[in-house]
Amino acid sequence: MSSEESWHTARLIPTSGINGADEQERRATSALLAVMSAVREFGRALTQPLGAPAAAVQTFIEVPFQLGDRKVVPDGLIRVVRGQRSWTALVEVKTGANELRAEQLENYLDVARDRGFDAVITISNEIPPLPGGHPTAVDRRKLKKVALHHWSWTEVLCQAVVQKEHRGVADADQAWILGELIRYLEHPRSGAMAFEDMGPAWVPLREAVQAGTLRTTDESAPEIALRFDALVRFACLQLGRRLGTDVTPALTRKELAEPRTRVARQVGQLVAEGRLTAGIAIPGTVGTLHVTADLRAGRVSCHIDLDAPREGRPTTRVNWLLRQLKNAPDGIRLEAFALHARGPGASELLKAVKDDPAVLVVDPAKEIRGFRVANSVPMGGKRGTGRNSFIDSVLTAVTGFYEDVVQNLKPWAAAPPRIRPEEAFAPPVDVPPALVSTAPSSQDGPEVSSRTEATSGRPRSPE
Repeated sequence: MSSEESWHTARLIPTSGINGADEQERRATSALLAVMSAVREFGRALTQPLGAPAAAVQTFIEVPFQLGDRKVVPDGLIRVVRGQRSWTALVEVKTGANELRAEQLENYLDVARDRGFDAVITISNEIPPLPGGHPTAVDRRKLKKVALHHWSWTEVLCQAVVQKEHRGVADADQAWILGELIRYLEHPRSGAMAFEDMGPAWVPLREAVQAGTLRTTDESAPEIALRFDALVRFACLQLGRRLGTDVTPALTRKELAEPRTRVARQVGQLVAEGRLTAGIAIPGTVGTLHVTADLRAGRVSCHIDLDAPREGRPTTRVNWLLRQLKNAPDGIRLEAFALHARGPGASELLKAVKDDPAVLVVDPAKEIRGFRVANSVPMGGKRGTGRNSFIDSVLTAVTGFYEDVVQNLKPWAAAPPRIRPEEAFAPPVDVPPALVSTAPSSQDGPEVSSRTEATSGRPRSPE
């Protein structure tokens, strides 16, 4: 008789019995849409940002439609109705390494337009480089009346974890149902994969950068620039899942409006300097977490800049930073920037600064205006995941730097001004009015109070 340790717990959404990609996609679609309908908070968290009203979410799978002389069958349909307002979206799902097809999406956009639906939602393991972007290029003319949205499975899983663990689910049974979806999506057989490949162009590009032969005309450069941004987006989702907040790439307005400008800048930087850079915006932190992958040096570095206190001696300001980094690794690098100084500031490892804070003070006569805290780790070279992979080295660097440094940093705040005691403004006691030449004023300093004591022969009340 087998022991109980070998018994498998019954699951609401089992991973057993999945045979082939079609079954995998059908089960993932049905599980997700059913939980969106059953768990009110989760359904709203996914649909409201797309324009749906705050109401119960109705979901259906494999709904057939006639398009001309053909029948098309989207994987699912979502409908949210509140009062007289109705919001409807068609859903197309891919799992594993399967990619979305433009022709299929354009057919669904035509169906949605003809029936007055609001949107088409795609779900796959493809992660767009920019939040709100779409991994598949479609005819833009088809988007005039119907919106096209994309969720990566990583984003869906992140939303589920954040809702259950951080925002909360009011009903205990619904919370358990959401937990079963999370358990299913985290299973390798579900087809909901993480970011696992930099693509076939990664190794040749890395070798070209190291050899100094990469050119802006090389087709691999824009592809790797986009994949790096997708990796950073994945790092944001992973970090946001653990923190319970929305972590996003830090992009300028121009980059958001014109993604091609960012790709061009990344390619130019990759060719000229052999580096890929990105920023991560995390709510409540002192600044942007910057990530740099230096392909020539073979290092991944993270840094954050913060303002120094506006008062105190230079060493006092350095000590203010050291107190916040008391548990950080000694290999963290600190840099201090002096006011009105040009070029790089003084730079030392944390261990050396702890031994002597003055090593960050180049000129005691100049105020320190800001600090940079940075860390660097070896860069993996492999295109996939696992030991010595580029993807894992970036993810580890970002998570480790946030945990060791960023979450412990707080901005400097000046001490609030203190009220002067009323006794400082009190009129002299036991002094004839004729002998008082002026009335007490709020502009009087301690010396006036001393003269008052001498005149009255009465000591001043203690503060």
